Amino acid sequence: MVAMHCPACGTELPDDAPSCPKCRLSGSLFEVVREAAGPLTTTDPASVRTIGEILATVDLSTPAVPTAARTDAVLSRSSRFPAMPGPETVPEVEEPVPVARIETLGEYPQLPAGSSEKELDRRIEEYFQLGRRFGLDFTDFEQRNSAAHLVGDWNSVESVAREMFVHLISVIAEEFEAALARRNELAALAPTPSPDVELEAIRQAIAIADLPGAQRRLAHVRDELQRSEEEWAVGRILVTEGELLASTVRELGGDPAPALGPFEEGRRLVRIGRRTDGERLLARGAVALWAVLEPRLLDDLHKLRDRLIEIRSGGADIEPAVGEIRSVLTELRQRNFVGTIVAYRRVRSFVEQHAPAGEVPDPSADMVGALRPSPSL
Repeated sequence: MVAMHCPACGTELPDDAPSCPKCRLSGSLFEVVREAAGPLTTTDPASVRTIGEILATVDLSTPAVPTAARTDAVLSRSSRFPAMPGPETVPEVEEPVPVARIETLGEYPQLPAGSSEKELDRRIEEYFQLGRRFGLDFTDFEQRNSAAHLVGDWNSVESVAREMFVHLISVIAEEFEAALARRNELAALAPTPSPDVELEAIRQAIAIADLPGAQRRLAHVRDELQRSEEEWAVGRILVTEGELLASTVRELGGDPAPALGPFEEGRRLVRIGRRTDGERLLARGAVALWAVLEPRLLDDLHKLRDRLIEIRSGGADIEPAVGEIRSVLTELRQRNFVGTIVAYRRVRSFVEQHAPAGEVPDPSADMVGALRPSPSL
């Protein structure tokens, strides 16, 4: 007897398993995920044909199923993600390390007092160099510094140094907070060890008034963040996609819970640095969530179609909404679920703007309840 495996994570399944013991994908979704996660075929799924029929009823000049050339989907096309490895090669998932908190800056340090004239001159020249690196206009400081040196007014020279120090440390602190915000956004998805080291070094440099050192570290952390953001870009997109799918299921009166397991497991794998495995599961999770969303979205598109016909009968131009239905069709054929949902929401927005008050169909109408399973499950 051939062992069955979870179509999302590859775990071997016990007989009659109600769900995957590892990623918690509902057993009712095994077959649909197994089929949908396979390679694209020349045969359009039923949902595409249904949307083509909807389109034909509101735009008689459009064939039911357009023959536009296929292009690579932005998200979730299975060919972007190789098949899941067998269960013997899938290591156990470690618990993710809690995201380390990096505090924002507290009080700024002050310019060290009692500096010699030589030390003041060195600091001011250093600050001018930093100002140029940050693209700051220090013309006024240059003029004041030159005037103070001409008359030997070292109190004024010290005042210039202090003001430049305050100006620069404010700029550095602003850059630090911007880098920290980028790091925190990334850390919610993936580990950030290198940026964390650099940010802590910046904090220490600021604490001892080492502005050149802080500036150098800022350049390093920006480079590290850019590299990390590029490395984890696919994972970030897939997480956004899964969240959008789940929220749309809820908006249409459904419950995404049966399909959320692979998505949550994939996000956890990404968080502990297992990018490839995590991206695979996130992509499979998107397919599972779409299986729950699909019948509800098609049902609402039928209702919106009826309203569009009424709006057109009233003399209004519905071409913008028809164009969005075309986009729904195109994006779905490419398995771009985000594009599909965005276009669908624009259709709904058009209807809401043009239908009489109180006559816009409730997207969750005719649903027996939020926990009712999908008719296709």
